[in-house]
Amino acid sequence: RRREEEEEEEVKMAAAVKQVNAHAETMGSQAALFMNINAAKGLHEVMKTNLGPRGTIKMLVGGAGDIKLTKDGNVLLREMQIQNPTAVMIARTAVAQDDITGDGTTSTVLMIGELLKQAEKYLNEGLHPRVMVEGFEIAKKAALAYIDKVKKPIDAADREQLRCVAYTALRTKLQEVIANQLTDNVTDAVLTIKVPGQPLDLHMVEIMHMRHKMATDTRLVNGLVLDHGARHPDMKKYSENCFILTCNISLEYEKSEVNSGFFYSSADQREKMVAAERMYTDERVHKIIELKNKVCGDDPSKSFVIINQKGIDPLSLDLLVQNGIVGLRRAKKRNMERLILACGGVAVNSVEELTPEALGHADKVYEHVIGEDKYTFVEGVKNPHSCTLLIKGPHDHTIAQIKEAIRDGLRAIKNTLEDGCVIPGAGAFEVGLQTHLKNEIVKTVEGRARLGVEAFAEALLIVPKTLAVNSGNDPQEALISLQNEHEKGNFVGFDVESGEPTDPCMSGIYDNLIVKKQILQSSPIIASQLLLVDEVIRAGRNMRPR
Repeated sequence: RRREEEEEEEVKMAAAVKQVNAHAETMGSQAALFMNINAAKGLHEVMKTNLGPRGTIKMLVGGAGDIKLTKDGNVLLREMQIQNPTAVMIARTAVAQDDITGDGTTSTVLMIGELLKQAEKYLNEGLHPRVMVEGFEIAKKAALAYIDKVKKPIDAADREQLRCVAYTALRTKLQEVIANQLTDNVTDAVLTIKVPGQPLDLHMVEIMHMRHKMATDTRLVNGLVLDHGARHPDMKKYSENCFILTCNISLEYEKSEVNSGFFYSSADQREKMVAAERMYTDERVHKIIELKNKVCGDDPSKSFVIINQKGIDPLSLDLLVQNGIVGLRRAKKRNMERLILACGGVAVNSVEELTPEALGHADKVYEHVIGEDKYTFVEGVKNPHSCTLLIKGPHDHTIAQIKEAIRDGLRAIKNTLEDGCVIPGAGAFEVGLQTHLKNEIVKTVEGRARLGVEAFAEALLIVPKTLAVNSGNDPQEALISLQNEHEKGNFVGFDVESGEPTDPCMSGIYDNLIVKKQILQSSPIIASQLLLVDEVIRAGRNMRPR
């Protein structure tokens, strides 16, 4: 009888919409609901094979035949051509998760898909979506309270713990050999730029790539790598004991900003005007040369390097070469900030500010040439607060994969330092929360809303189940062994190597608190919104009668 009433209601709603717009396409409550659930399940099936260190890789082929290999959920969701509106909504939620926290895209998609999958069982038995949503809300509040009980405080000075966090993030994106090496590089990079009492600025870690050698040759440079070289063939390619002048001074002939003309009546007048214009630029160059002579004197072991944000014209370059100065022009603005933090000194904006105190220092500055590309390395700085992660790889696929992974690794450590704590990983949190909801929270909920709490608890198990499947183990067996341990009071996760329960804290498998919180907050909200959709109406402007 109830089903008949719902069908009658659908017919009435459809008729009402048709009166408003005869060209509108409508989808009734049952059809709309199951379209949403099927779309979420479809995206869930695509993404679940990527989860964890044993996840598989997807190959994305573009319209022009370009290929991208990745297992990063964020890249997949951004690059895939998703047509279904519900799937697009879920993908946007997951991408927003990555923008905010730097990780957790795949987990968000899996959680939303599984929540709707679990809800479908009860909806097919006649439960109203609103009751299910109430249960989700109760479970979400209980989950956010539980997360504060299981979080582990972390010491910001403990490099090993930070290393474990970075390794957990990198291992899900890269092979074990490369992940091992990058873990140290990423951890040291964040500790280099960390200044007590100030917020972390990850932009101060320059990520530079070179198509050169192997991925295992990727390294951390305590200094800076610039993607251009000196602009004069006679300038030194290798300098030691260098004074670094970081400046934003134009050392070239400049045209006036407005259209202007110069009139003269004789060749002599023209020569004088050209000389006067040249003299203005030359005076600036001579002031830099005076500073070089002051700090270096006649000592051949000392070198002077000028890195300028603006241009240096050929005549000025000639003057610099004659005085043994290495000059680099058109440096990026962001690199000027990094140079000051790496080498010391201050950025000079006019020649009047030129003093020995404004100079930075580096042990060596040298040029590296690969084909037609030139790179300048500034290394051997004393107390750097900026550094460079130099990514190497034989081709663009490897470089792109490492770049995406490094970004996630840096964000993972930044989140840990800001949160001051971590969550045990390897699926331990999800199984622990499921046990908590089933044993304690469900008993406190009255009425049909407890079915929503049970559905939420079951949905959490998608993470350990998927980890087991992706590592070639039996999901039911893995789940039963984990639940048995949790019933005994042991907070354990799933070991993808051995297929046995393991203590994530002993194995060094940690997740970010902010990532887990964000997943638990956003997934039930999106799932609830999709469950409460009772009609899909497609009636854009192009569907109006002409």
